[in-house]
Amino acid sequence: MNWYEKLNQYFPIEEMKSKEHMELLLKEKGNIYHKNEGPHHVMMYVEMDDFIFIDYLFVSKDARGQGLGKKLLNKLKLKQKPIILEVEPVNYEDTDTEKRLNFYEREGFHHAKSIGYRRRSLATKEITELEILYWSPEDDDEETIYEKMKQTYEMIHTYKDEQLYGEPYQDVDEVLSYNNSKNN
Repeated sequence: MNWYEKLNQYFPIEEMKSKEHMELLLKEKGNIYHKNEGPHHVMMYVEMDDFIFIDYLFVSKDARGQGLGKKLLNKLKLKQKPIILEVEPVNYEDTDTEKRLNFYEREGFHHAKSIGYRRRSLATKEITELEILYWSPEDDDEETIYEKMKQTYEMIHTYKDEQLYGEPYQDVDEVLSYNNSKNN
């Protein structure tokens, strides 16, 4: 099974970029968009000068609980930059969502309570809400994380969207919101 099939089987269709989209990012934005894969994992991530965004992190079921996810995150943490990612909210009917959130919390990630993320899927037309998690060596505030998330959305998530999907994703200000009162 190739790297895209692994991701596609694990992540909901609403969250998946097309294979063409990811291959285009790897080819045309290969200086910042990276793929790290092995027999039991696939990690797609963006590395900017001042932060890292994990687009997808997949660890196969047979390798879970063996420290592989921790090892991959620690490799990124060594770069001493904030790390940001999107996760599905906990769905008690899907135990993976709770396990995933617990894993990131154990690894020192914080839930960005003041950042809202609601995007219409071009594949299903459904609105998907995601939560933003982040780890920061310098204790960056959520407003800083929000600005980096906006940059990622505009540069990566919507990259050549009309060409690839036949229609654009929503504007960043429709998808991401910042509410400072939630942070207090």
